[in-house]
Amino acid sequence: MASAPNAAAYGVLSCEQICELAAAGAIFATRPIEDGQHQPASLDLRLGPKAYRVRASFLPGKRRSVEALLAELTYDEIDLEGVGAVLERGCVYVIPLLESLALPPDIAGVANPKSSTGRLDIFTRLITDDTEIFDHVAAGYRGRLYAEVSPRSFSVRVRQGSRLDQLRLRRRDVKAELTLSDAALAAEHARAPLADGELTLRDGLILRVALDALGDVVGYRAQKHTDVIDVDRVDHYAVEDYWERLTPRRGRKLILDPNEFYILASRERIRIPSHLSAEMMAIDPAMGEFRVHYAGFFDPGFGYGEAGRPGSRAVLEVRSHDVPFILEDGQVIGRLVYEPMAAEPKILYGQGGVSNYQGQDLKLSKHFKAP
Repeated sequence: MASAPNAAAYGVLSCEQICELAAAGAIFATRPIEDGQHQPASLDLRLGPKAYRVRASFLPGKRRSVEALLAELTYDEIDLEGVGAVLERGCVYVIPLLESLALPPDIAGVANPKSSTGRLDIFTRLITDDTEIFDHVAAGYRGRLYAEVSPRSFSVRVRQGSRLDQLRLRRRDVKAELTLSDAALAAEHARAPLADGELTLRDGLILRVALDALGDVVGYRAQKHTDVIDVDRVDHYAVEDYWERLTPRRGRKLILDPNEFYILASRERIRIPSHLSAEMMAIDPAMGEFRVHYAGFFDPGFGYGEAGRPGSRAVLEVRSHDVPFILEDGQVIGRLVYEPMAAEPKILYGQGGVSNYQGQDLKLSKHFKAP
């Protein structure tokens, strides 16, 4: 695997650096942080003991706390201890997390749903006090963390300790842009391929949808009326009880219906070198009227699992907007942006622990039995 000549002083913090922050008191929790929460370049965040059903999504804005707004907007308080509770699809919940932060002034954060969360169409975003944007933690932030959770396709059972979100921390240089330029990505690709086939760059690595090279099933569409899914159960549910299999069509096209949820896959197989991390951009109006990839983090080591295998496909969580939209095989559907690691993680994605999506083709979340 390609390795950078020198670790960057700035960039995304590795697992080991996150552990150092926790040991210094910059990350703390009401229950001890568990080894299983640590990923190569992020920390899984855990739901706390209470969920609050609110009338609508909100942001606190400057000089306001989430707790104060919850006092105004909550109309149901839900206990998540023990067996947990069901979060109904179409409803909005705000859940205080077990983790809190007291970050140094040069460390900021960004959050995304975990891969398994996105593939269940659970729309979740991180909220902090005094913020005007979701999923971002200001440099030097001190305070609690909250998850806004809104199941879209399936009602789900969660409990205290369930992990829906993950947090990346970055040491930023205010004088420099961390995101790699297209020229820098081309140089990286020349050293060691970032993807198989022809590389297309436009403010990041362009990905195209595969509707012809995946065998008998090219995608899945969520069914509308299903049983509840327990987010902590693995390899438990039958695919046919929750998903409609999409087979190849003449002309290699797929019409995305408004407000339907699809699982698709990229044509490209990608690799993330040990000295880089990547993130999928969720919305790009230049590509079409749809949202792609709720769960956007790709860890160092992704795609390097099996010797001789040319990387792993990116599995795409796709929801069309207000109008039907035609996708054709090979059409541009996503964009990966890359950042340097501040230090290379000692254990990469797929090495040690459980990596459910290493070497994936078209794959549903870990909750479903293999077809």
